[in-house]
Amino acid sequence: MASPVAEMAVGNQPVPEDDPMPNAAEEEEEGDSVGPVVSDDSSEEPEEDEEEERRIREGFIVDEDEEDEDEDDDAEKERRKRRKRRKKRHRKEPSDDEGLEEDDLDLLEENTGAAFSRNKHRLTRLRRARDSESPPGPSSSKRKQVVASDDDLDNDDLELPQIQDIHNIWDDERAVGGRDEDEDVDMDDMDNFIEYEDDDEPGDVLDEEAREERRRERRRLEKERRKAMGSRPELAGIDAGAWDEIYEVFGDGHDYDWALVHDDEVTLDEEQGKPDMKYQDVFEPSEIRARLLTEDDDFIRAHDTPERMQLASSSLSNSSTLSLQNPLTENDLDDAASWVITRLSTRKERDFFRPDGQYHRYLPDLVQAITCALRYLFVHEFEVPYIWMHKRDYISYFNPADLRTHIEFLSLDDLWRVYAVGQKYRSLLERKKALDSLYTRLGVSDRYFEEEIRRRVESMEFVVDSTEWLGMKYREGKKQQFELHFHDDDDEPPEAKKLKVPSRSSAYEVSKKSVVSKLAQGFGIRPHEVVLNVVSTNVAHFVEEQDLNPLAFAEQFVDPDPTKAQSPEELLRRARMIFSTELGKDPILRQEIRNVFKTEALVSVLPTDRGVNKIGEHDTAFGFKYLLNKPVSEMIHSSQFLSILATEDKHLITVSIDISAAAKSAFELKLNEAFTSDSYSETAQAWNEERRRVIQETIEQHLLPVGVKWTREFLREEAEDLYCKQSADRLRERVDVAPFQTPDLQPGDIPSVLAVSWGKGDPHKDDITLVFLDDGGRLREHSRIDNLVDQEPVDEFFDLLKRRRPNVIVVGGFSIATAELMRILKRKLGHAEPDNSGQYLPEPRGDEFKSIPIIYSFDQVARLYQHSKRAAAEFSALTPVARYCVGLARYVQSPINEYAALGPDIIAVTLGDSHNQLVSNDRLLTYLERILVDSVNKVGVDINRAVTDAYYQLLLPFVCGLGPRKAQVLVKKIASMGGTLVNRDQFIKNGLLTTKVFLNAAGFLRILQNSDHIKPAKNRRDEDTDVADPLDNTRIHPEDYELARKMATDALELDEEDIHEEHPSYVVSLIMQDEENDKKLDELNLDDFAVNMYESNQDKKRYTLNVIRGELLKPFGELRDPFLMPTAWDVLTMLTGETLQTLRIGLIVSVLVQRAGTAVANVKLDSGIEGIINGAYVADEPTEPRAVLKKGQSIQGVIIEVKMDLTADQFSVELSSRPADVSTGDAQFRLVKHDDYWNHAQHERDMELQARKKRADVDRSRRVIKHPNFHNLNASQAEGYLDKQQRGDVVIRPSSKGANHLAVTWKVDDKLFQHIDVVEPNADLSGQTTGKLVIDNTHQFSDLDDLIVNHVQAMGRKVEELMAHEKFKHGSEDELHLFLKNFVAANPAKSAYGFTLNRKRPGHFNLCFLANKNATVQTWPVRVTPEAFYLFDTPAAGVPELCDAFKVRHLHESQNIGGGIHGGKTPYGARTPGRTPAPGHATPGRMSVRQVPSRTPNPYGGSAAGGPPPPQTSYGLAPPTGQTPYGGNQTPSYGPGGFGGRPPPPPPFASTPSHASVPGGMNPQRAAMIQRGWGEGPGKSW
Repeated sequence: MASPVAEMAVGNQPVPEDDPMPNAAEEEEEGDSVGPVVSDDSSEEPEEDEEEERRIREGFIVDEDEEDEDEDDDAEKERRKRRKRRKKRHRKEPSDDEGLEEDDLDLLEENTGAAFSRNKHRLTRLRRARDSESPPGPSSSKRKQVVASDDDLDNDDLELPQIQDIHNIWDDERAVGGRDEDEDVDMDDMDNFIEYEDDDEPGDVLDEEAREERRRERRRLEKERRKAMGSRPELAGIDAGAWDEIYEVFGDGHDYDWALVHDDEVTLDEEQGKPDMKYQDVFEPSEIRARLLTEDDDFIRAHDTPERMQLASSSLSNSSTLSLQNPLTENDLDDAASWVITRLSTRKERDFFRPDGQYHRYLPDLVQAITCALRYLFVHEFEVPYIWMHKRDYISYFNPADLRTHIEFLSLDDLWRVYAVGQKYRSLLERKKALDSLYTRLGVSDRYFEEEIRRRVESMEFVVDSTEWLGMKYREGKKQQFELHFHDDDDEPPEAKKLKVPSRSSAYEVSKKSVVSKLAQGFGIRPHEVVLNVVSTNVAHFVEEQDLNPLAFAEQFVDPDPTKAQSPEELLRRARMIFSTELGKDPILRQEIRNVFKTEALVSVLPTDRGVNKIGEHDTAFGFKYLLNKPVSEMIHSSQFLSILATEDKHLITVSIDISAAAKSAFELKLNEAFTSDSYSETAQAWNEERRRVIQETIEQHLLPVGVKWTREFLREEAEDLYCKQSADRLRERVDVAPFQTPDLQPGDIPSVLAVSWGKGDPHKDDITLVFLDDGGRLREHSRIDNLVDQEPVDEFFDLLKRRRPNVIVVGGFSIATAELMRILKRKLGHAEPDNSGQYLPEPRGDEFKSIPIIYSFDQVARLYQHSKRAAAEFSALTPVARYCVGLARYVQSPINEYAALGPDIIAVTLGDSHNQLVSNDRLLTYLERILVDSVNKVGVDINRAVTDAYYQLLLPFVCGLGPRKAQVLVKKIASMGGTLVNRDQFIKNGLLTTKVFLNAAGFLRILQNSDHIKPAKNRRDEDTDVADPLDNTRIHPEDYELARKMATDALELDEEDIHEEHPSYVVSLIMQDEENDKKLDELNLDDFAVNMYESNQDKKRYTLNVIRGELLKPFGELRDPFLMPTAWDVLTMLTGETLQTLRIGLIVSVLVQRAGTAVANVKLDSGIEGIINGAYVADEPTEPRAVLKKGQSIQGVIIEVKMDLTADQFSVELSSRPADVSTGDAQFRLVKHDDYWNHAQHERDMELQARKKRADVDRSRRVIKHPNFHNLNASQAEGYLDKQQRGDVVIRPSSKGANHLAVTWKVDDKLFQHIDVVEPNADLSGQTTGKLVIDNTHQFSDLDDLIVNHVQAMGRKVEELMAHEKFKHGSEDELHLFLKNFVAANPAKSAYGFTLNRKRPGHFNLCFLANKNATVQTWPVRVTPEAFYLFDTPAAGVPELCDAFKVRHLHESQNIGGGIHGGKTPYGARTPGRTPAPGHATPGRMSVRQVPSRTPNPYGGSAAGGPPPPQTSYGLAPPTGQTPYGGNQTPSYGPGGFGGRPPPPPPFASTPSHASVPGGMNPQRAAMIQRGWGEGPGKSW
């Protein structure tokens, strides 16, 4: 179908197709004045016709030869240049552009006798403002851009100008001047007063060339006439003297020509340099998108494809984008049907695919139906409603030999599912083409890819895997082929492309390039052959046996260079990595593991440390808090996985996905069978073991992660689809319903509605609002009354009822007081018995309106509407409550219209118990839009009403084939034609719709017929352009009109000769008006008719014929369900917000006592619901409520019963406030039921751990000790407290180890604190004092003061002593190492040592020493106790003794290994830089409590609890018998007994003797040298 193409005017100014004043547009193009002031004087607009032009030619035109014409042309060009220069001068000098003043015009009129227009000069100056520095204002012209296309938008009502509008924004003002710039310029300024006007006849149609030729002719005639008048000035009514006087006063206009000599070039440059303006340069992009004016929007409007099929997402979405996918072809349909049918639904698989399925024998018919559906959807581009209404025969079972069988292969939901899955298949085709293109560009030949991989591409994941596999296999070739190098890339290598590569791809690439790749071939089979063995029923590829075992075979590939050589084991590991990577990246094998996960995957959930405490038993997430191994087959039947993912995003749980051990073992066994050898030799078994390792690595590192990732995404998509479908089903229940029907209305008729609302129901603040809408949806009356008790407002209410006579009254509000308003209305209108209070007496006038129903209605849409911008624009004068009433009334009249008007805000409507934030808005809008499309097309849209009614027009975008953009342009075009269509043929004849869009939409666009049009006039067969057709008001598609006419003719038993001269649909009008039409139509055998049509031309029309019959009886008959009324719970939720979850039996709620009587207490809940407490439930013992409760008292009550009577509008609860009932609590009623797959063991462990922590917290909080140093702090808080204190300060605090433990924290140095565990064996938890205190079972103290003085402060003194020594160095251990190295480097003959704090173990020091410049710095630990320093297990009473002990120990160690002063082996327990210290930085040789969080370490080390005390040695304390502190050597003797005897122990903390005996085995001279060195002080040898 081709629509008329608009003719383009001069200067590329288009002529609008839908311009209601085409003649006016043509006049504007020809330079006519369209300014705000237009003279009606006919003298200024002389009528010119051809006869007048002929007389002018005969009287004034003198023929000239061609040379004169050439001269005239040259002169004309020169004059045009001068004219342009003069214009430019006027633009640049606006002060000189004032034209003639009023006095000058008066003078001219006085001397010439002519009248001059003053308005036109002002308009001429307005025209020149286009070149001013200020931005131009919007044009007053109503002309807009029209692109030469059938579906372009004509934005008459939009404020945004189109592209051409910006360029021609001053066209109206230019037209006032009455001249184009290329006109003859040999005219003075009086030319501005000459206007031209087309004398075309109204029916005359000229093209652009004819009109332009006519203009040229007129200009030439005018020029000749003025030439004649110039030679004879008296002809103009001005004598020669007058002209002389005028020239004397005003000059000849050429006085300043000298200043315009060089203006030509400047003018030309400026005009060429001015950029073209577009509306994109003027308006915000967001505004352009909101008004659908982007380039994509223009393309969608112009393209002959249904709008929704051109979008990648819902047309309701503000972020909808253009889809660029190509339609399918006939060759793609078979593959598409096979792909779609397996993904349609589990029900189809059960009924059609299984041998025992109900419809298994109809499987070929199902495939054919799906093929037809795909053909209509993706080849012919018909939308789902069109197929469902007009092509349902092709998706249903039809067998001429079996007419009794009726099977609908595809339901409406199935059709939408076919469309969605078909879109995925279309995307898959695009990806497959891209994959083939990539393979072609690689320029390789891979038989495995061509024969196996390519034919198995069935999913997006497979395409991605195949692309990754090609990239891995041919990565190097691809780099060399596609990387571009330029001349400036020599210095720097090109930056690598950031591709998504596997985590071990770099290691794989390195190994693949090395000799290891040859070793990987030793497995005897290639990776893709293993995969083929897996997927085939039998082994297709066998393993080649190796003669050597794996290690021997790997030794052949060891590098001969010892520096580069790798062990055979390492080479085998890298070979396994190569093989497992290639095996794990194989797309076919990945698809196999995905298939396993799809059926065998198990989902488990565990809470995080935060989630254990955060997710309580009343939280909705508690149901899956400890989910354990729930099968994926059960997960897809609910949207639970969406809640799991949302909770995981909050870091409260961790989700793990795995397959069962049996499934994993079966898959591993399958791989092993495909990979291993059947031989039993030792070599073969050794290689099989390596192959099994490859399989394990492949599964663990490649396949399982792929399966987990895919399963996670698969479950998410399935859960989202299920969730969206459930929301859509709930929306269908609300939308796909007819208007409220009263007994006096026909189904589908729109009722007139009176909406009543009391707002929040406050009698002192809120009035009662009344809004009446007629049956056309128009607001007819709005009123507010104070109440319905006083006589005056009651009279006003009844007067409104009497005037308007509404069909129904709808009541709504925002509080429970609305129920009271409903009761009042029912009593006033006689719907209910009056109450006993006598406050609301029955009204006799109410009997007249007793038949008017009073109802509640769902008000979610009305609540959204009252505060919307749309409501403010439609009813700016109404209050929010009145707008709410408008929304209520509209919902009763048309629920579908109200929901369609929401647009993208429809997701804000709560549908059931759903939570819309779990899925993306675009996906949810897509599902909800489908419901609106189905419902709108079921009822149809009156196109003529849609053009004039903006509210009703909101339905038009949901018509099949249309959308927001196409509906917008359709309305504009119809409005330009006059706003009314007579028949559907005009959609084509007037170019309103393109072919495909018309075929989609025609059957759903109604054209209502007046009573006099139902019967078309006779003898109009040749003049039926604007004749109404009764079939245009039916659901019958135009392509089936002939069937309808044939059916009507047969039903009326007429012959073609009888209606030969009549309108084609004349018989249709006759059958519609026939009183016995149903009987006559029933006599027709439609099944035989359908069989004949099928046998003659293979047309399936059985369902269509029945639709035609129904439409002939009742055009657009009501097919929707009756109006959905809210239930009692729905009403209660609307008025109070209470739900089944918040108001159910057993819950405890807070209530306010309103009145306490002798038997009953009246209370009110926070939501406003009234309640009662009987006397038996007030106290544990029966008593009167007034004796216990007082008015205004707030109490707790347990809900016993919820009473709802919607007929009487009563909502109340009965409660119990007995202490026994309230004290029990309602925890058991608020519990969330956990899932059937529950990890009971883990739940119990976590509960026990939480209970222990709570008990510890309670115990710690209860323990209060009266001591100035006791603080109830934890470890970090204690450190923060001591951070600002002095060294040695102490904090005593509770311990996490139990109530009989205390923790002592003291400050060792800045940012260094030691925590000491103290045990109180006989702790009195109720007392505030302490008894005996024990540290490490070795030190006992009578109380806390004794502990602080004799333990903490004693250690503090030891620390201060060592830190005051000259060998102590502040700073880190690394700084001490650097100092030692620098010292020895400066003094090569000396050694050096020093002390520093051990920051990793508070209360310890590090002794670091460097024996010589060639040695490494070694570190020995020094531990501090209250009585001594300990170097390893050797005690030293003071720092000098500690230094001596170090020297002796070092000398002894050096002598044992024979290293002398050149250094030697690090003693056991010490460390050197570069070596890994013992775990936990603990020093072997002494035992120490490991520092664990929340554990207080033992500062003494040594034995564990209950063990013996640490040994004592010669420096102050004697060691036990038989113990040697120096690693098995004898302790030096200090007495006359010499060596071998047991020396008497010196006094405690004795100083070192002046000389010492030589240790056993030591050279006496060397010992003497060492002794002299000690005596000479530390400044010598050490």
